[in-house]
Amino acid sequence: MTTPSSEQDKLVRVLARGDVLALAFGAMIGWGWIVLTGTAIQSAGSVGAILAFIIGGLAIIMVGLTYAELASAMPKVGGEHVYSYRALGHLPSFLCTWAIILGYLSVVAFEAVALPTVIEHLAPNYAVGHLWTIAGWEVKATWVAVGVGGSLAMMIINYFGVTTAALIQKVVTAMILLVGVLFVTGALFEGETINMMPLFTQADTGVVAGIVAVLVMVPFLFVGFDVIPQAAEEINLPYKAIGKVLMMSVILAVVWYALIILATSLALNSTELAASSLSVPDAMGSLFNAPWASNLMVLAGIAGIITSWNAFYIGGSRAIYALAKAGMLPAPFAKLHPRYKTPTNAIFLMGFLSCIAPFFGRPALVWIVNAGGLGIVIAYLFVAISFVVLRVREPDMPRPFRIRHGKLCGTLAVVLSFGMACLYLPGSPAALSGAEWSIFAGWSLLGVGLYIHALRTYGRAYSDQHMMADL
Repeated sequence: MTTPSSEQDKLVRVLARGDVLALAFGAMIGWGWIVLTGTAIQSAGSVGAILAFIIGGLAIIMVGLTYAELASAMPKVGGEHVYSYRALGHLPSFLCTWAIILGYLSVVAFEAVALPTVIEHLAPNYAVGHLWTIAGWEVKATWVAVGVGGSLAMMIINYFGVTTAALIQKVVTAMILLVGVLFVTGALFEGETINMMPLFTQADTGVVAGIVAVLVMVPFLFVGFDVIPQAAEEINLPYKAIGKVLMMSVILAVVWYALIILATSLALNSTELAASSLSVPDAMGSLFNAPWASNLMVLAGIAGIITSWNAFYIGGSRAIYALAKAGMLPAPFAKLHPRYKTPTNAIFLMGFLSCIAPFFGRPALVWIVNAGGLGIVIAYLFVAISFVVLRVREPDMPRPFRIRHGKLCGTLAVVLSFGMACLYLPGSPAALSGAEWSIFAGWSLLGVGLYIHALRTYGRAYSDQHMMADL
């Protein structure tokens, strides 16, 4: 019988500090800030939206602290998979990792649809060749071709090694930052504070409801810092530094979103926001009174798609690889390329799913993204619980990045993660639809089937032997 550990090659530590920071920060600032900033301001008001992102950001920081400590203590590929295995055991580890893989796949699929969508703003009416209609959306051949082409390009980049992917990540993230600085600086000098009215939305549902409506966006927009633990075996840094870089990436993302909301609200008034489909590019064009400025911001949005897409190819493929290496998924997914040291079959799987995503059109992908958001917060909850369990059970475990008041922070992370998960339940502002619950249920059933198959094929003893050797 072929076992997952029959592959002799190992991942190599090549990622420097700048690579890691660009990987996580770039993952968190994808395309969402371009399209959702205006919605956030309209939902909660200018200050209300900023406040919502700060509150949500603090919740993510609490969860991030648990990740930072665990990543420095157990710098192994798979991140959540390793932590939950040590703290909670075999089945919880699989459930946690399977949930985060759904989240990663949902983002990869989302970016494959986001790219052809944003191209429409640079080349209107390029989508031709009607294929079919899904949920009222006409799927066009050229539109699909752009999404598939982008997916193949990202797959090839990741196939040829994490060093190549990291270099592209740094260059593209730097471009986003430069455009962002230009935008915020322009807003501070040319924007008008009167445009920020109302500071808080005074709808019938009240101020709090508006802030909550923005809060539900936070888990999806901030997912990405957890890519660092997934690639921990490829990071060439002192273990303590891994935790510091992870926290720095989360804080930078919180600051980024708050400043983008501030700049947009200074540039566009409420009427202009309501009429805008892409508020941030429109705000940039208004500040500089030139079409080139708006197009430059659209290009920054495309850059955000690339950084997010790239990061989640890395994170998702490593999570799949970690499960397979531990005997929880079929052995072929634990294969590493002999030269490039990349989990090739896991990357091919991510690429295949990304390539088929555009064929389902934009509405169907919204269902996948929402279902993936639930998977992400479930994984956060597992990690927070694992953190608390290990603080109690193994207080003397070496923790190069050790947070103060760990038990309190861990408990808060558990409560906040559970609260974020409850936002997806029926009766909440972000309740999943029937189609989204069907996707989540289907993914869960697929996981159960694969888990049972793995137990019968390799046995739990194999996983225990493999995982304990690493830990």
